[in-house]
Amino acid sequence: MMKPPALNPTGKKWRLFRAWCGGHPVWCSWQVTYRCNFRCRFCGYWHDALGRQPEPSPSAYAEGSVKLASFGTLLISLAGGEPMLRTDLPEIVRVVGRHHFPFVTTNGWFVTPDSAAELMRAGVWGVSVSIDYADADRHDARRGMVGAWQQAWRAVELLSAARVHRWQRVNVLSVLMDDNIDHMEPLVAMAAERGAYFMVQPYGMRKTGAAGYAHHDGAVAPRLLALRRRWANFLSNPWYLRQFDRFLNDGVPGCRAGRSFFNIDSTGDVALCVEQKDRPVANLFRDDVATIRRRLTRAARTNTCRDCWYNCRGEIESLYRPDGLAASLPTLLLDRGAARTRPKSL
Repeated sequence: MMKPPALNPTGKKWRLFRAWCGGHPVWCSWQVTYRCNFRCRFCGYWHDALGRQPEPSPSAYAEGSVKLASFGTLLISLAGGEPMLRTDLPEIVRVVGRHHFPFVTTNGWFVTPDSAAELMRAGVWGVSVSIDYADADRHDARRGMVGAWQQAWRAVELLSAARVHRWQRVNVLSVLMDDNIDHMEPLVAMAAERGAYFMVQPYGMRKTGAAGYAHHDGAVAPRLLALRRRWANFLSNPWYLRQFDRFLNDGVPGCRAGRSFFNIDSTGDVALCVEQKDRPVANLFRDDVATIRRRLTRAARTNTCRDCWYNCRGEIESLYRPDGLAASLPTLLLDRGAARTRPKSL
C-alpha cells in the first residue's frame, strides 16, 4: 500500500481544524518508553513494568501515525518515561511528523548539541523541558538526580539554539506542587532569558497516590494569571489557569478523554488517558481505526474522572471554550517559535 504524501505545516493545520470541527480527537499522548533515568518522588513511571516491555520500532510508529491520520492531523506528545533514552527518537519524530505535529517532553539530561540538532532537523514542533524549581538543590532533590537542574537549563539553551524553523518552540514545563508557587515567576524569567516559553500544570495524585504534593494554602489561579499578564512568554491558556483552584479543591468535571484526547502506551495499547493506561480499550497495531474510535467513544460516555488537570487535558479542553480558543489561536496559527525576552510590564 502506498504511503500518503507528507503534509506541509499549512496542510496539517487545516486537517487539525477539520478534526476539531468534526468532533475527532486533536491530541494524542504517545509514550515512547516508560524507562527513565530519574527517580522523581512524585512520579512512579520509572519503576513501571511497561519499562521492561519491547518498544515499537520507528517503522511501527510510521504505520501507527498513518492510522491515526484517519482521525485527521493530531498534536502528538512523544513522552514517557524519558523519551530521549530512545536513540531513535529523531526518526520517530520524523515519521510522526509526516502527518502530525510532534512534540517531545524531556527532563533534559540527554540533550547535547548533536541530539538537539537532530531533533530539530527531524521536524519536532516543540520540545518541553521539565523544571520545577528556581533553586537547583530543590529541583535535584525532587527529581532524584544531582545536576538535573543545571543540565535542564543547558538543554533549554541548546534546543533554542538548534531550531531550524520559525515555528519550532522550546518550553519550560513546571509541575505546580505544594511548595513551589513562589518559584513560578523566577522560572518564567529564566525561560524568557533563554528565548523559551513557560507552561505549568498542577500535580495529579493518581501517579503515586500521594495527595500532599498538591496541597495549597490559598488561591493559586489569580497569581498565575497575573504572571501571564506580565510575561509574554507565559504560554499556558488563561482559561486553563483559571480552573487550577477548582481542580485543587474539588476536581474539574466534564473530562473529554476519549473524545478530544487519548493515550497510547509504549506497547501500542490505547486508553482514555495516561492515568488509565492499565485499562486499555484497543491496540493501535492490532485494531482498525473504526474499532479504536468506537471503543474510545464508548468508554468516554461513562468517564466521570476529575483526578487530573494536566496540560494534555486542560489545554485541549480550553479549545472548546470561546475564550480559551481565542487565547490559543495565536499559538496554533502563528509561526513564531522564539519567545519574547522581557516582561510586558514591570
